[in-house]
Amino acid sequence: MKYAFSFLAVIALILIAWLGSQIPGMEYLFGVAIPYLAILVFLGGFVYRVMQWAKSPVPFPIQTTCGQGKSLDFIKRDKLDCPNTNSEVIARMFLEIFAFRSLFRNTKSELHEGPKITYESSKWLWLFALIFHYSFLVIVLRHMRLFTNPVPGWIQAIELGDAMLQIGAPTLYLTNIGLVLGVVLLFGRRLTNPHVRFISLVNDYFPLVLILGIAITGILMRYFLRTDIDIVNIKALLVGLATLQPVISAEIGAIFYIHIFLVSVLLAYFPFSKLMHLGGVFMSPTRNMKNNTRAVRHINPWNDPNIKPHSYAGYEDEFREYMVDAGIPVEKELPPKKDEA
Repeated sequence: MKYAFSFLAVIALILIAWLGSQIPGMEYLFGVAIPYLAILVFLGGFVYRVMQWAKSPVPFPIQTTCGQGKSLDFIKRDKLDCPNTNSEVIARMFLEIFAFRSLFRNTKSELHEGPKITYESSKWLWLFALIFHYSFLVIVLRHMRLFTNPVPGWIQAIELGDAMLQIGAPTLYLTNIGLVLGVVLLFGRRLTNPHVRFISLVNDYFPLVLILGIAITGILMRYFLRTDIDIVNIKALLVGLATLQPVISAEIGAIFYIHIFLVSVLLAYFPFSKLMHLGGVFMSPTRNMKNNTRAVRHINPWNDPNIKPHSYAGYEDEFREYMVDAGIPVEKELPPKKDEA
């Protein structure tokens, strides 16, 4: 029911946009007001979450290490898994962000009868994630042509590379296939893998179904319902949105309003979901800290200088009577009372 609820929620959003766009005068709401509101929520929520993470204390060095750290000169060390300098941390983060290195090196374990535990490669998960994320990135960059006039050369170069196979007319973009394929495979993994299905929640399924809805409506507009939309007026509207001078001058088509409404929902939902790993990966202390605790003492920058260390001996001296009354063992007995002496 968790994934069924996600499908029902996306279908409800599609019906809202379709019915709303049929009401005279509501085009401005779905074409201008909601997209602007979604962008504000996205930017505000994104900045707020990153600032909250930036202010979170990291009292201990908690970097994830998977290899030999820096030790004696004749012992070979792993510079990426145990970075000791800023440049090594940058290299590690670069591979993590752009190549999903930790996911590539990930293995899955299964317990069988015996008992016997086996470890297997899960490179296919890395491949699905890579296809999905890079397809999504290229599609977002390609869509920048709709917000610019004239279209920059670098966007045209991206489009040319994405359509290198020249399949069909209009040209079939490789990333359109990659995005749908990536979403379907990641969604299918959550359904077919019992362990992943057990821990999956609605907020794991909903973004995938929502992105799938965005991809399908975009494909429908480009390849199947081109006669139902006015691409010239869509371009004028989106350029107007980018320049804060939006104008809806003619009938654009219900499928466009459905598409942009789903995109707006994704933008507004983004900062409050697990999709925020886009910003969180930069703030992860397990990845962005140096493994140099043998050479440099880590001092907690959040320590209040006015708070003095409180040893256990001092703590017991302060609360010994209450500890004895509670039956907690103490290192020193209570001094005898005067009347007992």
